[in-house]
Amino acid sequence: MGNALEVDGIEVLVEGDGEPALLMIHGWPDTLRLWDAQVAALRERCRCVRFTLPGFDVGRPCRPLPMSMSQTIALIGRIADAVSPQRPVLLMLHDWGCAFGYQFALAQPSRVQGIVGVDIGDAGSAAHRRSLTAAAKAAIVAYQVWLAAAWRIGGRRGDAMTRRMARWARAPADPRLVGSTMNYPYYLLWTGGYGSYRHRVDFEPPCPMLYLYGRRKPFMFHSPRWAAALAARPGCRVQGLDTGHWPMIERPDEFNRIVRDWIALQV
Repeated sequence: MGNALEVDGIEVLVEGDGEPALLMIHGWPDTLRLWDAQVAALRERCRCVRFTLPGFDVGRPCRPLPMSMSQTIALIGRIADAVSPQRPVLLMLHDWGCAFGYQFALAQPSRVQGIVGVDIGDAGSAAHRRSLTAAAKAAIVAYQVWLAAAWRIGGRRGDAMTRRMARWARAPADPRLVGSTMNYPYYLLWTGGYGSYRHRVDFEPPCPMLYLYGRRKPFMFHSPRWAAALAARPGCRVQGLDTGHWPMIERPDEFNRIVRDWIALQV
């Protein structure tokens, strides 16, 4: 049976009775519902914990200011402490969830037993930038600045801009649940406002990691060098799937099997 608790005004769903706790963090333009198929497949092995990032639940009042990276890391820590005070957690991360979860793992390595990272590797690093073509770099700037502008504009126009970009990206999220309030990470990234994300540390996992990514994309969010180095590390695995940016939605059975087998080696 599942239950819910509240941390800093955020509803946290806990489903399953196993150990360890598997803390799932989504990205843009999703909510905790991104992980429905994974919870169904993994809840008998792990205690599945998920929440919707602040600002990403368009049905709830938006916070006065966006959350900085340090504030988001602190929130993840409080949730981890609430659901697993005695044991480190496993992280399952996607998109912006990777950006936040990776920084949490680097800041508090003793609190993280292992990481399942989905489709975001060393994005933004010098090695990743060097691996991108000029067209890929232009596309990344275009969609991120568009979403940053949509957050700044807000209201119906900002929501419409956000949904248009979600359609272009073929995001599986329900358009009714997509709005401009979830774009603040792009605004902080590009403007440096509200604490910025510019001081985040390049990610090298401090624990075993499974990295899954979709091969059918215009560009990758990891450098070949980073993926190869990760695959060579004991306890780590890198696997490309025949999907786009959302492999957990596009190939749930294959995705869940790989994750389940990897987690079995960690517990």
